[in-house]
Amino acid sequence: MNGISRPKFFREARAEPTVGGFRLLLDGKPVKTPKGRMLTVPTLALAEALAQEWNALKAQIDPAALPLTRLANTTIDGMGQNRALVLQDLVRYAGSDLICYRSGEPPALVAREAAAWDPLLEWAGETLDAKLVTTSGVMHRPQSEDAIDALAAAAFRLNDFALAALHLATGLTGSLVLALALVHGRLDAAEAWRLSTIDETFQAEQWGMDAEAEARAKRHAGQLADAERFLRLIATR
Repeated sequence: MNGISRPKFFREARAEPTVGGFRLLLDGKPVKTPKGRMLTVPTLALAEALAQEWNALKAQIDPAALPLTRLANTTIDGMGQNRALVLQDLVRYAGSDLICYRSGEPPALVAREAAAWDPLLEWAGETLDAKLVTTSGVMHRPQSEDAIDALAAAAFRLNDFALAALHLATGLTGSLVLALALVHGRLDAAEAWRLSTIDETFQAEQWGMDAEAEARAKRHAGQLADAERFLRLIATR
């Protein structure tokens, strides 16, 4: 999965039980990750979804058409030894979460941000015990250690597969709160993306959106939808 397309070399992909979960087979042969580890996932639902991705390929193996496989590979190859680093990165996001930094003007945008983001901060406080504070502008306002610890604990409780999806969602939205809301089912991917792009949408309404930014937004929204699907599949037994 190095990002380069290559000719399709198999006829059928399928899933089967194995030690520690379920694995993907191509023409009866087990698939390995880029680092040579067995591609084993925790649920049959995810393994069958991986097989569907591979069976849907035409003449070429296009990595862009295998988003669930890519995320599974990332988990298996990288999360074990990098879990602590991933958690540290998420803590950094917690300290400067997108939805805690508000615009000072115009009033219409200020109101839109508050209406969109305040309910998520309330949810974080009630569900995750993370009492976050907001500020206007770009000046950093530290969060309390208790709030950071609560968000870190919510991430730490996740298994490696869920943590990989959380990390992806956090990077795409710029918000650990939105990503955790996605993990907990408080938001779906479309709503999480909408809430993460309040400012961009407002500016586009005023001045229009250029084609490059629109294409990038569409790509990132699709990746967030992939992360949500991955999360739901690892939760389905």
